[in-house]
Amino acid sequence: MNSFSRVSVLVAAIALTALAGCASTQKHESTGQYLDDTSITTRVKTAIFEEPTLKSAEIIVETFKGRVQLSGFVTSRANADRAVAVAQGVSGVASVANDMRIK
Repeated sequence: MNSFSRVSVLVAAIALTALAGCASTQKHESTGQYLDDTSITTRVKTAIFEEPTLKSAEIIVETFKGRVQLSGFVTSRANADRAVAVAQGVSGVASVANDMRIK
């Protein structure tokens, strides 16, 4: 019975360590958050691609914990504003940071 207790404690310690590795912190996402953010990024890129006034190849989309950052180059302030509006319209987006440059 003593060896069974030791094995049980060892298995519990390994399980807790594995679960803690999947938890999120301020600078790291959990696995579930990463998958959600990947999905949001894809939906935002698709929405920007479907917008005829925007050149989607020049707009970079990154997502972290629901916060979308748009960077890259656009031809006018109106296009930058339109890209932000399109991104905000995507479900799951908590906020949008505009880091695009006018060329």
